[in-house]
Amino acid sequence: MDYNALAKTILDNIGGNDNVKAVVHCATRLRFTLLDSGKANTDVLNSTPGVLKVVDAGGQYQIVIGPDVPQVYQEVITLGGFEKEAAVEEAETAAEDAKAAGEDKRSKLSRVLESIAGIFQPIIPAICGAGLLKAVLALCITLKWVNPAGQSYALLSALADSAFYFLPILLANSCAKKFKCNQGTAMALAGFLVYPSFIALMKGAEAVSLFHFLPVTKATYTSSVIPIILGVWFMSYVEKVVQKYCPKAVKFFFVPFLSLLVGGVVTVCLLGPIGAWVSDLIQVFFTFLKNHAPWIVPTVVGIFTPWLVMTGTHYGLIPIGTNNLGTVGHDAVVGPGMLVSNTAQGAAGLAVALRTKDLSIRQLASSSGLTAILGITEPVLYGINLRYTFPLYAAMIGGGVGGLFLGLTGVERFGAGSPGLLVLPVYLPTEEAKALGFTMSNFTCAIIGVAIAMAVSFVACWIMYSIWEKKGKLPTSTPATKETK
Repeated sequence: MDYNALAKTILDNIGGNDNVKAVVHCATRLRFTLLDSGKANTDVLNSTPGVLKVVDAGGQYQIVIGPDVPQVYQEVITLGGFEKEAAVEEAETAAEDAKAAGEDKRSKLSRVLESIAGIFQPIIPAICGAGLLKAVLALCITLKWVNPAGQSYALLSALADSAFYFLPILLANSCAKKFKCNQGTAMALAGFLVYPSFIALMKGAEAVSLFHFLPVTKATYTSSVIPIILGVWFMSYVEKVVQKYCPKAVKFFFVPFLSLLVGGVVTVCLLGPIGAWVSDLIQVFFTFLKNHAPWIVPTVVGIFTPWLVMTGTHYGLIPIGTNNLGTVGHDAVVGPGMLVSNTAQGAAGLAVALRTKDLSIRQLASSSGLTAILGITEPVLYGINLRYTFPLYAAMIGGGVGGLFLGLTGVERFGAGSPGLLVLPVYLPTEEAKALGFTMSNFTCAIIGVAIAMAVSFVACWIMYSIWEKKGKLPTSTPATKETK
């Protein structure tokens, strides 16, 4: 694939460099924030070799590339000079930011989803890596390769837990970038929430107050998500106000001083407790569902994950799953349903690969189907399942049936990772999970649920292929499915 040529074509058809406010990438997509999405030529991009699909959702103009997206991204930022523009953007004044926000024509929901995506994308590698390390440790203990009472386990366990324990600091960094405030000050605020003496004070028997008249609600902020997001969001406004009115001669000292002081006081006295309360409320809600109707959430997520991915609303689930892993150490909301959904999509793609006589379709379906089974679904979703439509229906059926099984058997995950076969070890109960009553049946049922989802999806897709073929509804290969030479 000629990455440079593809990047140039993309820039030419999104309205040019001047129409790009920001660009990032995830595992398979280029994610543009455009000043005017109406200037983008979506039809041309959809038919461009090397582009699987264009999705305008969640406040972002998303171009699905596939596994080659990092190389294309590098060419895009080089050709567009966006690294330089990013530096200029960080130096914009508060007044310019306010004006830009006022001219934003996106809906509030789109802006919220875009903000959530922007906050969590940078930390996903860290929590995925830490989650997989926890899974490997659980596997090593199960196979008796590591002594859980030994020093090696203690060291590696600390390494695996650090990303979750200090999650507020990781989030503070990405929040600062999103809310356009100083990253160091934001991380200092997060450090305050996980500082040892602060934690000890929150766990003490005595009531806590600030200046003898501001009551401080006792809460635990290690591994938390919502409190630091609220805290950095508020502190960003404090910083902008101080930047505007503080004399230039003392800005270097007083802007971070007042931002940290005011932001810290408001966070610990008001926003932090609110965030902790919301986190607890979310946990109570899903605990209620787990106790009274455990099949609901994994089934619904298993069915509708492809649509959540297409609209970008799956980013609304990520904070819930991350919060569950960070606070209670296990999650039944995001992981199980997405696991069976992804593997079901992959199985549907493989069914198409075996049935089709079109060599280019077979190549795309087999490679993207395997990628989906391993955890990345966009190539098969946009390259095969949406084009044929019936594989998408088959995957939704398989994901729903697999999710129902996982829900009825109470399967939960104990680590993070892109949902697929490679992260099955995160369903092995950790030592902490065993103390809560989880057993090896959790891992066994996760494997069975995946097998059910893949089998149902594969058979359904195989049958539907024959029906669509008889009706003459099978699409042929298009330039969008072929790679650029």
